[in-house]
Amino acid sequence: MIAIFNNPSRNTWAEIVTRPSIENNELETTVKNILENVKANGDKALMHYINTFDNPNQKSLTIETAEIESAEKEIATELKEAIKKAAENIRTFHSAQKEPVQVIESMQGIKCWRKSIGIEKVGLYIPGGTAPLFSTILMLAIPAQIAECKEIILCTPEGKNGKIHPAILYTANYVGIKKIYKVGGAQAIAAMAFGTETIPKTYKIFGPGNQYVTMAKMLVNKSGTAIDMPAGPSEVMIVADKTANPEFIAADMLSQCEHGNDSQAVLLTDSLEIANKTITALEMQLKALPREMFASNSLKNSKIIILNSISEQIDFMNEYAAEHLILSVENTDYFVDNVINAGSVFIGNYSPESVGDYASGTNHTLPTNGYAKAYSGVSLDSFVKKITFQHLTHEGLENIAKTVEIMAEAEQLEAHKNAVSIRLKK
Repeated sequence: MIAIFNNPSRNTWAEIVTRPSIENNELETTVKNILENVKANGDKALMHYINTFDNPNQKSLTIETAEIESAEKEIATELKEAIKKAAENIRTFHSAQKEPVQVIESMQGIKCWRKSIGIEKVGLYIPGGTAPLFSTILMLAIPAQIAECKEIILCTPEGKNGKIHPAILYTANYVGIKKIYKVGGAQAIAAMAFGTETIPKTYKIFGPGNQYVTMAKMLVNKSGTAIDMPAGPSEVMIVADKTANPEFIAADMLSQCEHGNDSQAVLLTDSLEIANKTITALEMQLKALPREMFASNSLKNSKIIILNSISEQIDFMNEYAAEHLILSVENTDYFVDNVINAGSVFIGNYSPESVGDYASGTNHTLPTNGYAKAYSGVSLDSFVKKITFQHLTHEGLENIAKTVEIMAEAEQLEAHKNAVSIRLKK
């Protein structure tokens, strides 16, 4: 069911932390063809792929007002209140990330500052297949609005039943997204990257998706469209000692495994007893899941690592660089102080990863596949670019001139030197 590694030697760690991958040599070629077709043929190509892969009867890319009104009626009041509370917390957390402009006088007469400007046009991709991720709308649209992005568009597929999931439409409308388009897959990424007759071109694309969406994002990034981050399957690591609750651990592992067949959950512990009890709890809880098939397949990718040394646990934890890191240990402060690679950290026995997925306020769009070693999760910063400014008085230029002239001359860039010198002569 799940592989156990008991005190593995360090030279095996690199292999152990490897994530599951889908071997498909034709994937890149297939996605490239989709991108090129949409770039060349716009809406016509989009409708071809929609009618082939999603809904053979779909006629339009746009959302009618009646569809939004209908979706609102289908959403229970209880869910509406939950969405509202999650939105409030996400807005509170991300609003606090705004930075005031600080003007720094680096020398007498030289003032420098940096200003955050919202990216003008951003595209949000929301999957609507096996799991309609309406919560991702909150995670992406709210910081985009706080950043004052001028144009926010959303793409999500219509199902074979001819409808977008009502929770997706309701949430998009609730947060004020006006431009919603019925298209999914790699073709949606192409539309937002290149633009079509109906869907505007955007400058940066956000959101999770399957292997085709992920490949499409990577390819359009090469051609000049920014993306939120490289992505892979969802993952969680739980670091647990004797104070942890095996039933909680099992629930957290399964909460990731139910995402899809290629997700992964890792338990890192110093206790064989905790490991065995967790396995028992996994077997019991798995049977009750509606998405048992997905979770069961993902458990085959999952692992239990037993390391007796705390220093080795910390080293392994940082080598894995988990998307979600749960610390169910007695000495949480020590572990927290030593986290250097993780997307988002959940501290203690009462901080399940699913709270961060939905409503604590932090963002759930996080680096996977070890990318947490170099990438951050989505934040307000993801939706802005930061422009630097400088203003020199005549005195300021005199104070810095010699430094610039000497450096420019040393690099044999005489025009650079002259741009300073000519001003001093005047």
